[in-house]
Amino acid sequence: MTAPISRFPVPSLTSLPSDIRERIVAVQEKSGFVPNVFLVLAQRPDEFRAFFAYHDALMEKDSGLTKAEREMIVVATSAANQCHYCVVAHGAILRIRAKNPLIADQIAINYRKADITPRQKAMLDLALKISSSAQTVTDDDLEEARKHGFTDDDIWDITAITAFFGLSNRMANITNMRPNDEFYMMGRLSKEA
Repeated sequence: MTAPISRFPVPSLTSLPSDIRERIVAVQEKSGFVPNVFLVLAQRPDEFRAFFAYHDALMEKDSGLTKAEREMIVVATSAANQCHYCVVAHGAILRIRAKNPLIADQIAINYRKADITPRQKAMLDLALKISSSAQTVTDDDLEEARKHGFTDDDIWDITAITAFFGLSNRMANITNMRPNDEFYMMGRLSKEA
């Protein structure tokens, strides 16, 4: 028995506005499946468009953070927020972007013991503090990040990614969004295996 992908209604692909349907089909052609987040959020087209526009602005731009480091933030903060969907889905993306089959599990369980650089640990220290108690972030916290080479733009990116995925984690949790089975093995084995 397959569990539903959401506790809310999920629209059919054919019922969606053409721009949303085209985006989903493009993702499906690239990855070989439709990530459930697209289908779950598609029931609200205007919110879907806004969500993915902000997602892309944060996660796909040129930045002082690598794409793998951005995914590290998502995995670490999603684990802290107990977001099953985001840990599994973004863990897969992290494994691929970092070209490391172990990194996502290490970061999700305890980034302080993960095989990452001191700079990346400092980045995740800040992200976790923002995620759990943003009101306690001080100038000293930002200065600590700067000591590790992060610019103010980088600190803004760390903050924005953490905040955006706080929203995403809460939506995934309340909808009971189910990760696609395909995510579990992505980036774990070489294509030759």
